[in-house]
Amino acid sequence: MIKREIEKILPELTKTYPVITIIGPRQSGKTTLARKFYSKYNYCNLEDPDVQLLASTDPRNFLKQYSPPVIIDEIQRVPDLLSYIQVMVDETRKNGLFILTGSHNLALTQSISQSLAGRSALVTLLPFAVKEIGKISKKNYTRDKLIYKGFLPRIYDQNQNPTTAYRNYLQTYVERDVRMLLNIKDLALFEKFLRLLAGRVAQLLNMSSLASDTGVSVTTINNWLSILEASFIIFKLPPYYKNIGKRLIKSPKIYFTETGLVAYLLGIENEKQVGRDPLLGNLFENMVVAEILKWRFNRGLDNNLLFYRDSQHNEVDVLIKKGNNYIPVEIKAAGSFHSDFEKNILKFRNATGQNTPGYIIYGGNHYFDTPHDIRVIGTDKIVELF
Repeated sequence: MIKREIEKILPELTKTYPVITIIGPRQSGKTTLARKFYSKYNYCNLEDPDVQLLASTDPRNFLKQYSPPVIIDEIQRVPDLLSYIQVMVDETRKNGLFILTGSHNLALTQSISQSLAGRSALVTLLPFAVKEIGKISKKNYTRDKLIYKGFLPRIYDQNQNPTTAYRNYLQTYVERDVRMLLNIKDLALFEKFLRLLAGRVAQLLNMSSLASDTGVSVTTINNWLSILEASFIIFKLPPYYKNIGKRLIKSPKIYFTETGLVAYLLGIENEKQVGRDPLLGNLFENMVVAEILKWRFNRGLDNNLLFYRDSQHNEVDVLIKKGNNYIPVEIKAAGSFHSDFEKNILKFRNATGQNTPGYIIYGGNHYFDTPHDIRVIGTDKIVELF
């Protein structure tokens, strides 16, 4: 059982908040993290029908039976419990009493903001980062192997076949979470939508095109995208604009939290197929952007990532906000570095007046600095990211 990177921020949060809420996608390791780090706490899982029934019908007796300090898994199953937790933490005025986990971002964060505002620290745990995979095995995980295998902890802990693992992951997600969050009558149509979305990964979101290809309305596509975001299947990158109002109305780019799931949805069944896939560049970009997001979440930071595209379609894949400045990151799947990889970062600097150091992350294995204050990072050095 490896030490997760996010563990570094937990001691301070436990000392300063009565409630720690760990959110993230299914199978990202939330329960394992909570039970390992808070090993002396009581534990209950609201997925258990009997436990869920007790919590929903008799919350006071439930909190006596599972008294703090306690880990309560899948808290979104009984959101009304949060009001009783609020009363308890206000009465005791102690920190580190409750560790909550949940798999649905939107509903859970709304409930917490209503009941536990100022009382709960919210942390997001995504699947393994490249650095964490390196702790499990010293194998040289290449670009194609990382994209195909993905980052679900169970694939590495239990040596699961990725194709089988993601097929089961998809079935579990569709059968359990989608049915709970949205009344979809035609699940096959929803799966078709997911595969179409995977084919547009790392591209601008065009809901009209998705609606036309799926055979549903734009409103339906918008609702489905909201559900995918709420359950951490996808995330969006908004475009860079000095005017925040413009940023909110312009099209974002779409990424999947788990690159291995994208590979499965695209029909990739082994790592050899990755390098031949026409969407290799998109897959690699998705993997790296998700890695940057994990890097921020594991340090307790928000998602502040943007992308840049000008009127001539010159694009910088990722901008990381740092104060009033932005760190530009270009992502290239090619196995060899070329100096023209730098051009869009240089154009971004000229257009915006920004002169922060930049990064190029590519599919090779070298690590060096260019004369333009740009650090080049190969796939095997992503662990040294920033």
